Amino acid sequence: MTQSLEIKPIGIVVGGRTEPTDDHWGETAIIRLNPEYPVEVVQGLEEFSHLLVVWHFHKASPDDVALHARSPRNNPQWPATGTFVHRNHRRPNQLAESFPRLLKVDGLNLHVVDLDAVDGTPVYDLAPYFQEMGPRGEVRQPSWPTEMLENYWV
Repeated sequence: MTQSLEIKPIGIVVGGRTEPTDDHWGETAIIRLNPEYPVEVVQGLEEFSHLLVVWHFHKASPDDVALHARSPRNNPQWPATGTFVHRNHRRPNQLAESFPRLLKVDGLNLHVVDLDAVDGTPVYDLAPYFQEMGPRGEVRQPSWPTEMLENYWV
């Protein structure tokens, strides 16, 4: 049986970049949590250096979803790979996750850097990044992501 899930944003991105582009991310932004939450929801968060943030490509259209193999950034030098190999808005649920550095907690405002979401982006979940829950064992990948993301961060 297929289940659907209805979720509501827990906050919104304020500041940083206003339009999505492929490269040169790294602006400072604020994740502003919903004001109806008590400030205790972030108690202890300032102890962590990084967050895991789940957000929505809200500027994308459902028509952008591409359920087929294609070359990343349409570069024929890179191999055609399937939808779930890409980390962009062409995914079925148009959700993304990022690992920004937490600079400061100010009430329900989380000041971050290296969040590759734009101003106005709905945030659906966040948590502190635990090293122990990161990848175990050797991490491997082909060469094309390194080439493609050479200029991703400023």
